[in-house]
Amino acid sequence: MVPYVDSEVSPLRTVLLHRPGAELARLTPRNNDSLLFDGIPWVGRAQEEHDVFASALRERGVEVLYLGDLLSETLTIPEARDELTQAVLDDRRLGDTLRAGVRSYLADQDPSRLAEVLMAGLAHGELKPGPRGLVYELMDPHDFVIDPLPNLLFTRDSSVWVRDRVAVTSLAMPARARETTLTRAIYRYHPRFAGVELLYDPALEHVEGGDVLVLAPDVLAIGVGERTTPAGAERLARRVFEAGAVRTILVVPIAQERATMHLDTVCTMVDVDAVVMYPNAADSLRAYTVIADADGEPLAGPPRPFLEAAADAMGIERLRTIETGLDPVTAEREQWDDGNNTLAIAPRLCVAYERNVETNAQLERAGIEVVRISGSELGSGRGGPRCMSCPVERAPLS
Repeated sequence: MVPYVDSEVSPLRTVLLHRPGAELARLTPRNNDSLLFDGIPWVGRAQEEHDVFASALRERGVEVLYLGDLLSETLTIPEARDELTQAVLDDRRLGDTLRAGVRSYLADQDPSRLAEVLMAGLAHGELKPGPRGLVYELMDPHDFVIDPLPNLLFTRDSSVWVRDRVAVTSLAMPARARETTLTRAIYRYHPRFAGVELLYDPALEHVEGGDVLVLAPDVLAIGVGERTTPAGAERLARRVFEAGAVRTILVVPIAQERATMHLDTVCTMVDVDAVVMYPNAADSLRAYTVIADADGEPLAGPPRPFLEAAADAMGIERLRTIETGLDPVTAEREQWDDGNNTLAIAPRLCVAYERNVETNAQLERAGIEVVRISGSELGSGRGGPRCMSCPVERAPLS
């Protein structure tokens, strides 16, 4: 495998997924809001749905890497183990006595069990014998000493590949902040990614992978809204220009709402010249075209209609749009259910949730083959097939 991504739609060869596990079973009515889920998923069914998703990719020649497996293998490397253990121990909630108890507990775990704890968290009652410190004693029995990471399911957000470099992102929500410590360690230490250069770092301004679309080999779109900040977009633009990875970046403001948390909840690409797009956004979405000035600094032009700016940057006459749903009510429902959040396996071939009946019919009428998967449980965290996948290698489009 040679990691490389210069398009949203060129043939997908390798993808990073995370099969939901024990961390999803940690969700309760008491904590699901703070952990960013709209409901309590049926874990077994979510796993079945995810297995079907992975199988659909494999059947079409895609290599599937699992984050949990890579993490277990990474933790056999002492430097990686130390780094990830320290990231947990740096939690200021712990206090000295509890921190010592957690350190001792983690030191006793083999790589597989340690990986599970880092993903699924550690409940108050699981730390046995419990340290006899004030912090531990005052914790609610339902609290977590190490918080679970149920959003690991959405591997798109914590890293994004731009050509042969990877940007390990900076996640905005506290419930997700620790995810990128795992992703960063995998890319830094796992032999599979030896020599890979990091474009971005979790300590920088907030940028999430769901807001980054590789529209064409030299064109990147970055959404700015609920999760990615203007400062994050500027920092990523500067890093990408310094690396010579693209020549044009479109910065796209989006509404700061739950239904449009990322750019890929508004539109995704399904062909080299086509996007599926929420109709309410098609006319209102604007983009600032950003290029590097003589000193390599990002220089933004005035805002223009997104579809017009994208077509110009991509060097095509027009960017075709396939709208979510057929009427305003259906469009709103299917946009909420991730009708726009498709994963392209190749040009004119994409994966989509089966429940978005009208959007899928629209796609097929436009000549796009749709691989339908169930998402009744997977979708409770507000994410579709693109959110659940991080392409690591695609056939070069350029």
